[in-house]
Amino acid sequence: MIKHFTSSACKFFTLVLVFALISFTNYAQEISKDPAAISAGQALFNANCKACHRVHQKLVGPALAGVYDRTPSIDWIKSFVKNSSAVIASGEPYAVKLYNDYNKTQMTAFSAFKDEEIMNILAYVKAETDKGPEPTTNAGPTPPTGTTPQDGLPSSYLNVILIGMVVILILLLVVLGFLVSALKRFLDQKTLSEEEADVVNPTVTTGSIFKSRGFVFVVVFVTAALGFKAVINGLYSVGVQQGYAPKQPIAFSHKIHAGQYEIDCKYCHVGVMKGKSATIPSVNICMNCHNQIKSGTLTGDTEIGKIVKAYETSKPIEWVRIHNLPDLAYFNHSQHVNVAGVECQTCHGPIETMDVVRQHSLLTMGWCIDCHRKTDVNTKGNAYYDNLVEIHNQSKKTPMKVEDIGGLECSKCHY
Repeated sequence: MIKHFTSSACKFFTLVLVFALISFTNYAQEISKDPAAISAGQALFNANCKACHRVHQKLVGPALAGVYDRTPSIDWIKSFVKNSSAVIASGEPYAVKLYNDYNKTQMTAFSAFKDEEIMNILAYVKAETDKGPEPTTNAGPTPPTGTTPQDGLPSSYLNVILIGMVVILILLLVVLGFLVSALKRFLDQKTLSEEEADVVNPTVTTGSIFKSRGFVFVVVFVTAALGFKAVINGLYSVGVQQGYAPKQPIAFSHKIHAGQYEIDCKYCHVGVMKGKSATIPSVNICMNCHNQIKSGTLTGDTEIGKIVKAYETSKPIEWVRIHNLPDLAYFNHSQHVNVAGVECQTCHGPIETMDVVRQHSLLTMGWCIDCHRKTDVNTKGNAYYDNLVEIHNQSKKTPMKVEDIGGLECSKCHY
């Protein structure tokens, strides 16, 4: 009897222990509602997941709303995110079903993701799921402020100079008219010979006007001024390719990819956060999506067929470079994007509205210097700037600009 009671008690406590462990595991993996975790998850989602997934709509992959409820477990999600092919190869039913439902397209493996990062992404997905889908509107993306193409600075100055010169010429003519009038009144009081009278009181005809020295001077002056302005404008435009929009070997539309589907720029231009160049996307990046999307409604089968052909033949696409700084100038994308937090549209304009990409900004030295003079340094959360900000605030009451930390030094861009 005692033995039977002891055995039953052991079984009971074992069940209690197992239940407690399961409950503890589920509690430990509870999806966070902390705003910091949601914000971190949103950044990770936009940089890594947004190219193929949305929370409330199907894209390349399934909509992620409620994914934590319909999948076997959160541990399953972590395993699938880190190595989907291994989970599918194991024969796990839900993974195999996903694989077959989406044309046997395997999700990119994010093996570098930590469990905490995946949980942050789930925190963002859950927060968006709880919000519900946003109402759809027909309005296109709003171009960011401060991206209106700038007029050429030299042209504006030259227009002012030209107007000033014309005003000065008119004033000179007025003064000359007063002098002539005064001289004429003085000579009228004198007794003049016939020849002198003809000079003082000439007979004005159309021919005499065109042959007069004053008219010739005015014509020569205006012609020379306009020619001077045209020459200076031409000299200032050397090397400036604002508005340049070459035809590309494949009619790729940023309006569709970055605008309509909201694919993050960093997903395709992978070097922008860590290198000097933003890099041109490889065919493999294109095929991450176009393994499944092999026909298009806006771009056309022919254009997507070119991508597939380039992928199958391992031949790189020969894109035409649009933004090109001279070799004597050094520009680092990661310094501006990763450290300063500059948005792509600041320099490249409303790229998400462009079917054909064009050079939006001047990209001249003067344009860069003007930006360094006006832009506040992004010091938030960066202890590197603490001493600089303290010293700056002792001498100035205005925010610290890029020029205050050496942004106008020649060696910053020329060395």
